[in-house]
Parts: sequence; structure tokens; C-alpha cells
Amino acid sequence: MSIDPILGAMKAASTGMEAQTTRLRLSSENLSNADTPGYRRKLVAFRADEGGVSVGRVQLDRTEGERVFDPSHPLADANGTVLMSNVDMMVELADAREAGRSFDANLQVFSQARRLYDGLLGILKR
Repeated sequence: MSIDPILGAMKAASTGMEAQTTRLRLSSENLSNADTPGYRRKLVAFRADEGGVSVGRVQLDRTEGERVFDPSHPLADANGTVLMSNVDMMVELADAREAGRSFDANLQVFSQARRLYDGLLGILKR
């Protein structure tokens, strides 16, 4: 039995946890700014990497937010409308939940690989 597959599983799981942490952070930022006029939702894409996953560039969602008529608002345009954020609370909550579950799944893989590695070291010590 080679140690490389075990370490590879640990690396894949740890990069997965890092990626989901980034995703959860961005989801939190989006939720925090859901009521900020003009705010654009942040998105991130993942890339397959050697033995794991990496986080791509953070991009802004190009979907336009709702326009609300409020001529007294300081950010109102000449027509009296304000461009609101394009954050959908339900989508962000679902993304945050999925990121949390993916993090937990990667944590379980990492923990199992660590137990296998500890068992292998125990056998080698005998």
C-alpha cells in the first residue's frame, strides 16, 4: 500500500474545504449587502487542480438589480429611480447551505484519510 493515495485524498479534501470557505465568505458578503443599492452579487468558480481544486477569480454577477422609484434617495438618477442590489436572499441562503454541506463532506474525507494514515503508521511501527 502506498502512502501517496492517502496524502492525495487529504490534499483534495483540504483544497475542497478552502474552496468552500471562500464560497461561504462570498455568500455572507452578498447577504450582508443585499439591501445596499447598486451592490452586485459576487460569484466564484472552481477549477480542477493537480490533486484538488482551486478558487478562480471572484466575479460580479452582471444581472441588473431592481429599479425602485425613490426620488428622495441620494443615489436616485435623473428619473428618480435607484438601482438596488441583485442579491436574491433565497439563492444566497441555498448557496451558503450547500457550501457548508460540501465543507462537511470534505472534512469527513480528510478525517477518514487521516485515520487511514495513522493506522498505516501504526502498522509500520510494529
